Amino acid sequence: MIRAGIIGGAGYTAGELIRLLVNHPQVRLAFVHSTSNAGNRIADVHGGLEGDTELRFADTCDLASIDVLFLCSAHGESRKWLEANDVPAGVKIIDLAQDFRDESDGFVYGLPELNRDRIRTAERVANPGCFATAIQLALLPLAAAGLLTGEVHVTAVTGSTGAGVKPSATTHFSWRTDNISVYKAFTHQHLIEIGRNLRRLQPGFGKAVNFVPMRGDFARGILASVYTDCPLDETAARRLYEDFYAPALFTHVAAGSVDLKQVVNTDKALLSVAKYDGKLHVVSVIDNLLKGASGQAVQNMNLMFGLDEGEGLRLKASAF
Repeated sequence: MIRAGIIGGAGYTAGELIRLLVNHPQVRLAFVHSTSNAGNRIADVHGGLEGDTELRFADTCDLASIDVLFLCSAHGESRKWLEANDVPAGVKIIDLAQDFRDESDGFVYGLPELNRDRIRTAERVANPGCFATAIQLALLPLAAAGLLTGEVHVTAVTGSTGAGVKPSATTHFSWRTDNISVYKAFTHQHLIEIGRNLRRLQPGFGKAVNFVPMRGDFARGILASVYTDCPLDETAARRLYEDFYAPALFTHVAAGSVDLKQVVNTDKALLSVAKYDGKLHVVSVIDNLLKGASGQAVQNMNLMFGLDEGEGLRLKASAF
């Protein structure tokens, strides 16, 4: 039985992670640390866990009692926490913030479709960003084949949970409902990890990835519309994607178009591939809290501990 601990347990990502771990057949959740909620029932903060756990948030953490530690605090806090705390040798770490996505301090970038073999032997894994996951899955087969020859254009829309649990002017219901808006156009922080990994597969790639993120009028999910120049016809492009993702447990090339309802509440990523004149158009859909965060973290944990990669993650989407 894998003993797990969580640092930073109050946010949406942590809530999904707790849900997955308390229902995982090979895991015992030892503690969930939260300074602001210490002593409170977890189910009182994450209401969907009522009936699943009677655990309470802790203000201390017994690191010697666990096998894996998940860091779910805000960006920039993971590095500070690790500098201030001694994690015993042998305790594996999975960071869900952006602090170590550059693979510093012994971390491996945790996108299984890119680094599955490295993740299996890793002691520390940096979980990818949610937008970065959706966009990279749309581009990795092209980069691996050396076929990224021009600029890449991305428009992607995310649900309100992507902004975190803390209310802000652009996340509260009265502003977000019946609304859509652009933010961080061409400057989003996930561009750094996207570019780094595309160049890892195709070292000569130096073209721009033009990314326009959008806030959507829904709670969860990401739809990324990606297009770029491509010499392949549609049949050959589809075959390229199907072959590349044949070993992937949760990433699939769909027969037709894709939409968010096919993936929300699952760890799946679905791709559609189409050719329009000289442009290859790929649409990628994921659940930002699962394949884009907590589900992928559990997928990485399974790989790190030699479990079935899909253990505890074979979640089904709604039929309608």
